[in-house]
Amino acid sequence: QVQLVESGGGLVQTGASLRLSCAASGVTFSEYVMGWFRQAAGKEREFVAAVSRGGFSTSYSDAVKGRFSISRDNAKSTVILQMSSLKHEDTAVYYCAARGGGFLTTARVYDYWGRGTQVTVSS
Repeated sequence: QVQLVESGGGLVQTGASLRLSCAASGVTFSEYVMGWFRQAAGKEREFVAAVSRGGFSTSYSDAVKGRFSISRDNAKSTVILQMSSLKHEDTAVYYCAARGGGFLTTARVYDYWGRGTQVTVSS
């Protein structure tokens, strides 16, 4: 079955960097748009970043643009979210998601989800 497993979360201080990874299995990884979403306590899940199947197109939310970078390695079935200049408001559970359709950033259209990894940024 399809599995997406996130790793790399943790507790860091404001201004620090963190690298999240998502390993996929059970899918032909290169056929899926990959996205990262996050959900802070008491808030709705929100889009963070997405990367196209070939890795040539990316999209970011305004909140993270210029600080976060998404990339993928289709040979390793892995998608990376490199986060820098972290702020307290980046604190959330970060989810990896896969979409078999077109390049979209709306959470409800993604087909598969990981269980998430907690990122906590102390101020």
